[in-house]
Amino acid sequence: MNKLRQNLPKPSWLKVKLQIGSDFEQVRQMVADLRLHTICQEAHCPNIYECWSNRTATFMILGDVCTRRCGFCAVTKGTPVAVDPDEPKHLAEAVRKLNLQHAVITSVNRDELADGGAFHFAATIEAVRALNPECRIEVLIPDFCGNQAALKTVLQARPDILNHNTETVRRLYPRVRPNGRYQWTMDLMAFAAQRREQEKTGMLTKSGVMLGLGESDEEIIEMMEDLRHVSCDILTLGQYLQPAPNRLPVEKYYTPDEFARFRRLGLEMGFRYVESGPFVRSSYHAHAHRPQNPDALSRPTTAVAPVGARQLRVLNSTVPERVPVSP
Repeated sequence: MNKLRQNLPKPSWLKVKLQIGSDFEQVRQMVADLRLHTICQEAHCPNIYECWSNRTATFMILGDVCTRRCGFCAVTKGTPVAVDPDEPKHLAEAVRKLNLQHAVITSVNRDELADGGAFHFAATIEAVRALNPECRIEVLIPDFCGNQAALKTVLQARPDILNHNTETVRRLYPRVRPNGRYQWTMDLMAFAAQRREQEKTGMLTKSGVMLGLGESDEEIIEMMEDLRHVSCDILTLGQYLQPAPNRLPVEKYYTPDEFARFRRLGLEMGFRYVESGPFVRSSYHAHAHRPQNPDALSRPTTAVAPVGARQLRVLNSTVPERVPVSP
């Protein structure tokens, strides 16, 4: 990657007040005891203190080494280890031990696999559901390089929420997500929505976007309209924060008011739920990203997280030794 310029100074609204209480320590200890990894740690998420203090986190399967080199991501790049066939069972046991009501499962990209890891996703969904029938399951999947058969494999396992992040606007894909394709994302979302309608599964579709990589307001609105055109139900918008010196720089810090404006526009477009703010990430408040009244799905809805709701979104990896994140 070319030498990057010095990043912009962070504004006052991006100062994080650390919340390290007993719940944070309990989650940290649970993660260590279960030999799990979290995307909270891998991606240097700014919400780790808030989420862990509220006993929330996200499961990562298929290892913790990614085959892609996206310009925004802090996850380790390189050659992944072999897929662990026992991982679905172990993850399901972790969900039961933690008594989760909502589990989010994501992965690194595994482009070296013929199906991109789709079969492993399906096996994990089935294992979690078999052991935890009351747990709502959300999957945050890769694009599978546009492989529709791989997507079908995941959909046949019937997740409650199918999430795939758009990440950025169409023009910036070559720079931000060089191994991805904007059209792959839109095709994936469209196919998932079509299958949902054909099979009447009630599954919701969801996508997340980072702002601050050089996009214009007009491009953001166009991208939001594209997502609504393919019947995306849930949208998350958050501020891009440079996770390491050799990652893409921040081009702009959006104000809380600007995020509020995009939220209003999203609801007016017909998204059923919009989470928009400087610290929002795709899994942030994920348990609340569903209208409380299923009969209200035809109109924009704002959900409120139930007080005391328990959710842990832990990223599971069984690699034999920890691979450090590149600086």
